[in-house]
Amino acid sequence: MKRVDFLIKKNKPKQSLVYDSYWKFAAERQEIFFRKINNEDSPWTKDKVLNDFKFTNVYRATDRVSQFLIKNVIYKGDQNPTEVIFRILLFKIFNKIETWKTIEKNVGVISYANYHYENLNKILGDARKQGVSIYSGAYIMASPNEYGYALKHQNHLKLIEQIISSGLPEKIGNIKSIESLFNHLLVYPSIGPFLAYQYAIDINYSNLTKFSEMEFVKAGPGAKDGIRKCFSDLGEYSEEDIIRMMADNQNEEFERLSLSFKNLWGRQLQLIDCQNLFCEVDKYLRVTNPEVKSLSNRKRIKQKYKQSSLETIRYFFPAKWKLEIS
Repeated sequence: MKRVDFLIKKNKPKQSLVYDSYWKFAAERQEIFFRKINNEDSPWTKDKVLNDFKFTNVYRATDRVSQFLIKNVIYKGDQNPTEVIFRILLFKIFNKIETWKTIEKNVGVISYANYHYENLNKILGDARKQGVSIYSGAYIMASPNEYGYALKHQNHLKLIEQIISSGLPEKIGNIKSIESLFNHLLVYPSIGPFLAYQYAIDINYSNLTKFSEMEFVKAGPGAKDGIRKCFSDLGEYSEEDIIRMMADNQNEEFERLSLSFKNLWGRQLQLIDCQNLFCEVDKYLRVTNPEVKSLSNRKRIKQKYKQSSLETIRYFFPAKWKLEIS
């Protein structure tokens, strides 16, 4: 999906009446992020919707779960490709910090070298029996039923085993782009386009790859909803074209609206961030502009915002991004 592919398309997308909400939301949500890390007193915004409801950060890599993944999963432990990919998949399939900590508490150092299906199955099964939700509610995780086990987590453990045994870790050094990594992941049971893209981004946080996040994007269901709200007609553009257009035009759009957007210590919005922003703007508009319809026609935001009592996050990013955190 190169820039030339959509610039030559004559039938351009048409912005909707709420199009500017995308940029206003991004700027204000990022202001909240910096006010929090600067230890300013709450409330961090005058926007009632942003105060009352839970929204992810503008930059995917700054969210609590992504930060835990980068610091405590990817860069903590053996950097052998098999070990790194095993840890990433084990964490991301459940996508829940508490599940990772439960496993860690029971096995010590989490590694493929000391992995035993029976042991992990028992740990996760015992947690379920105690009424603990072992999966995050961030997105629906389908069970890869091809493996024939009764419980979802059992099938997911077998999925991880297949990915490792099929040689993905050994192939990783010869994979030349995020799109190629996406396609490699797409062949496994229950990993559709949305998850394949998310996992490709997660693997690319590691030192196993050095791909630009501006190479490739895949719109998820939430992003497609946000796009349909911000554009009354897509013209000849795909959802992915729209996301790239937003990323390419970000500086001009913030300037047009006189918005002072504070990027991530010099890192501009990447395609993954612009994709996620459409998901969040879709949610935001459910409250501010309920008359604007989306593909799924969801009408409410599930999660209210609750101020966390957890320790302050010490932000950590891949060294290859060369961010100077101030």
